Amino acid sequence: MELLTLFGVLLVLLAVGVPVAFALLGASLACFATLGIPPIVAVQRSAAGISVFTLMAIPFFIFAGDLMYRAGIAERLVRVADAAVGRVTGGLGIVNVGASMMFGAVSGSAIASASAIGSTMVPMMKEKGYPGDYSINVTVTAAVVGLLIPPSHNMIIYSAASGMGVSIGDLFLAGVFPGLLTGFMLMLTAWIVARRRALPTGRFPGWREFILATAYAIPGLMTALIIMGGILSGFFTATESSAVAVIYTVLVGSLVYRSLGWTAFWEAARKSVRTASMVLFIIAAATAFGFAMALLEVPSQLGALIGFITDNPLLTLLIINLMLLALGTFMDMAPLIVITTPIFLPVAMGVGVDPVHFGIIMMLNLGIGLVTPPVGSVLFVGSAVGKLPVTTLIRTIWPFYLTLLAALALITYVPPLSLWLPSVFAG
Repeated sequence: MELLTLFGVLLVLLAVGVPVAFALLGASLACFATLGIPPIVAVQRSAAGISVFTLMAIPFFIFAGDLMYRAGIAERLVRVADAAVGRVTGGLGIVNVGASMMFGAVSGSAIASASAIGSTMVPMMKEKGYPGDYSINVTVTAAVVGLLIPPSHNMIIYSAASGMGVSIGDLFLAGVFPGLLTGFMLMLTAWIVARRRALPTGRFPGWREFILATAYAIPGLMTALIIMGGILSGFFTATESSAVAVIYTVLVGSLVYRSLGWTAFWEAARKSVRTASMVLFIIAAATAFGFAMALLEVPSQLGALIGFITDNPLLTLLIINLMLLALGTFMDMAPLIVITTPIFLPVAMGVGVDPVHFGIIMMLNLGIGLVTPPVGSVLFVGSAVGKLPVTTLIRTIWPFYLTLLAALALITYVPPLSLWLPSVFAG
């Protein structure tokens, strides 16, 4: 009865359009009332969920990503990618993926990438004769790569939700090769689709243009190197690196690029406060919901169910992937990380999966959910930027979906892709 109350109230609230955070909190309160637990417990668990030092990095990384967008870093990355590969068939599609990979390396946010790169690339691609659906589909699926290439604030949420202190530095390192692999696979898909649809071919602007574009982009790209170098050298922690990213971005945007003024700074601060508040409130509500599930022994029961179905590691990971893909279609990434990590991580570890490897699997898994209707937030951002309805995009996005699923399969069943780089630095 309590379990039906918990999930029944959640589904009803989501169905009538209640925001995810309030739906999670409302379902938790309803479950606590059924169990005879005082409502103050929901408040206590919510407060405990965000009273985690590592979560301080989230507002700073969000702020840094917004500052990078307003400082014009996205446009400079587009120029580099265009000068490098814009001359092949469908070259702007490949440029789009490459720019998203580089922007993901300095922002770590799929929504920020879709907004920043999409605002630059989609109008450019349309002007060059690319169909709107192709332009947007490339943009939104490439934005998922930003969840894998460090830094990624969702990895910080996973580390906190794991309850076992999974190293954020190891997670950042583990995402490098999977992110590059996924990005190159999307580039190949963009090229194949472009050839099949006979899309335009660009021209090489010359080595001088390429060198100049690269030189202008280097200060922005240095953000990722400073963050990773500082963490790996022990000069500062992952949490402190987020503040360093903000300071460095302000210096680059105001002194080097001279495109970040006070108006843009305060607008970025205002928007980042709203975004960070929303993310942290969702984490708080999801923590209360997760506590209710723990009281009802949902994690242990689900683990026992999967163990009853199979004890084969390959099949276990397949079942977990299918469940995460299904959940990702109707709930956002942050609450799903908080809710599902305590459920699936012990099951995965029980069949020998490293927690760092599982974190990368979860990032891409739930990232696919961000571009999958009906609640794919990144898909809706792309739809708004490109001014095309989601129903139009879905008709032609399937090659990119298949590519993301193929990348997920490789990352899931080839652990060295994720674990080799952390092992090198650990050694």
